[in-house]
Amino acid sequence: MPIHGLSLSKYPTKPDHFDIEQVIRPNILALHPYRCARDDYKEGILLDANENALGHSISAQSPPDDASSFDPMLDMDLHRYPDPSHDPIKQRITTLRSVPGIDHIFLGVGSDEVIDLLMRVCVTPGKEKILITPPTYGMYSVCAQVNDIGVVKCPLELSGQSGEGGTKGRFSLRVEEIKNAIDANASIKLVFLCSPGNPTGTKIPLQSIKAILDYDGFKGIVVVDEAYIDFASAGSSAVTLVKDYANICILQTLSKSFGLAAIRLGIAIAQPPLIQVLTNTKAPYNISTPTAHLALSALSPSSLATMQSKIETLIASRAALLKSLSDIAQLGLGSSIGSNDSNFVMIPVLSKDGTRPDNVRAQKVYKALAEENGVVVRFRGNEPGCEGCLRITVGSEEENSTVIRKLELVLNQF
Repeated sequence: MPIHGLSLSKYPTKPDHFDIEQVIRPNILALHPYRCARDDYKEGILLDANENALGHSISAQSPPDDASSFDPMLDMDLHRYPDPSHDPIKQRITTLRSVPGIDHIFLGVGSDEVIDLLMRVCVTPGKEKILITPPTYGMYSVCAQVNDIGVVKCPLELSGQSGEGGTKGRFSLRVEEIKNAIDANASIKLVFLCSPGNPTGTKIPLQSIKAILDYDGFKGIVVVDEAYIDFASAGSSAVTLVKDYANICILQTLSKSFGLAAIRLGIAIAQPPLIQVLTNTKAPYNISTPTAHLALSALSPSSLATMQSKIETLIASRAALLKSLSDIAQLGLGSSIGSNDSNFVMIPVLSKDGTRPDNVRAQKVYKALAEENGVVVRFRGNEPGCEGCLRITVGSEEENSTVIRKLELVLNQF
């Protein structure tokens, strides 16, 4: 059964062992998507969607908080349902990420909506599974449980030296083990890879990703979550693989490098068949008009230049933070683990004698920083390969200085 709304000329041809119609659940393939008013006409006297023709009722005379950040939103047609497709945003993403066209782009309410939607359209509840590579982003497992989907875990390489990266270092992808897990579980439909990883901060080399894409024993889709990709070195993104592989889906977001976590805009990049299925299945107006307005502004040339400048500042600050942490290592801090390809670092808190990572001490440090010193980091010691670790987001120069000062104080207490 062909995908509704998609020309057969858009169907994939590579890799040979992949057939998207065998991945998508039959009830989703048969789905005729909800047709909303704005699908047909977007301009004119719009009397077709039961909207309030008199406009919104927010008074500019009594803004709830700060008038300086309130007025611009009142100029939008907030009484109208939003554009269901947001092609101008997609066009700017295609330019930014060198994607063939807007039919390769899907927009979601954060990456979390896309993750959930991929599971709902591909994986049959109670019967089929996903594969994840711990330590990794926790929402993969949460969404799987919500959707009654099994989870196969194939941990990343937990040995090796911190910061090595590549295909053999700590937190690298264990490709052969993943293939073995796929062979043992024919019901695996999605493989989730986080690159750079959260909480590992380590990117996955493209050759490792390609090894799974090319493996003819896997008939499903490889989902590469690139939320932190702009903090990694050039050429790290798997978007370059989309033109050749129909069995890959890239997730990106405006939350991290764009600094727009509050607007909740996630991006999926894949070949048109999968994008069409996601589009057929999503809620009719999933991206709000205020979100779309801010996203379009963030993707303008001037805003992109500002974003790139801030990324460069954060990368420099990351190096400075790591140097400052090493300067107080004698108080019981290990070297950072992972490859530091993100906007955070992972630092193990060691036992008082400095011989091993210490979860108990790390928990004490974590709580004392937050409850007594006003510095909130993230304890990650319960994740595989992350014993004793605190995850510290790279902040402003002032925030980083405060973190070091307070951390030094607390480490001297415990």
